[in-house]
Amino acid sequence: MLPELQGKLRTLDDLYIKAPTNGQLVPLSTVVRVDTAHIGPLLVSHSGQFPAVTLTFNLPPGVALGQAVDAINRAAADIGMPQSLIGSFQGNAQAFQAALSNEPILIAAALVVVYVILGVLYESYIHPLTILSTLPSAGVGALLALLAGGFDLSVIGIIGIILLIGIVKKNGIMLVDFAINRERAGLAPREAIRQACLLRFRPIVMTTMTALLSGVALMLSQGAGSELRQPLGYSMVGGLALSQALTLFTTPVIYLYLDRFQDWLRGHKEEPQQQEALPLAAE
Repeated sequence: MLPELQGKLRTLDDLYIKAPTNGQLVPLSTVVRVDTAHIGPLLVSHSGQFPAVTLTFNLPPGVALGQAVDAINRAAADIGMPQSLIGSFQGNAQAFQAALSNEPILIAAALVVVYVILGVLYESYIHPLTILSTLPSAGVGALLALLAGGFDLSVIGIIGIILLIGIVKKNGIMLVDFAINRERAGLAPREAIRQACLLRFRPIVMTTMTALLSGVALMLSQGAGSELRQPLGYSMVGGLALSQALTLFTTPVIYLYLDRFQDWLRGHKEEPQQQEALPLAAE
């Protein structure tokens, strides 16, 4: 079509189409009615099979993506959108929500795998719980540090908490492994865990301080992209500091109580076997 004919409604009268019955050319105006009273969009965007409108937003300084998502959800709830209107996030906001929904499953799976590996290593159902008891204090410390630094629990903060699972767990492993070996050598559980705390104090502090100081560098970093690294540093520093302060006090107590609980379970399992053996001995 010539450029001078484009954009003019009367040009439609000069267009011809083939009739389906005899194949003759007929004017387009015979089958189409032109109406200029109602104006509609030239392009209708779709998401899936539904018409969609995309609204974009930018984050102001000091506002995290999680805070913006919560504000948008509150605004959608306040205006009372009808059930036929469905809203969803795309791009970074969608990736953020997907990551948060999968992180609890990922953390739970990691804890189960750690428990199974430690159970096979020590041939015990109880002592892996002693080692895993060091993790709650690390998680609380990470959350408190993020709160003190003014950061929300973003994907990077959750990555820091997952990282703490491996770093903090080694404190419990160093104590429990040494105590179990001393028990097998003939020491009482109380003396075994006491020696573990005394002799493993220096390596625990050395390894913890190495990871903690590396987190301080991330926490105090400046420049381009530093806002992405800072939550990781805060979670590492807070989790390691609190867990280090509590590990040498809580782990020995938990070790002794779970050891007594294990002895109690063994005693209940041995009692029925002894009762069954008594009549045979009388015969």
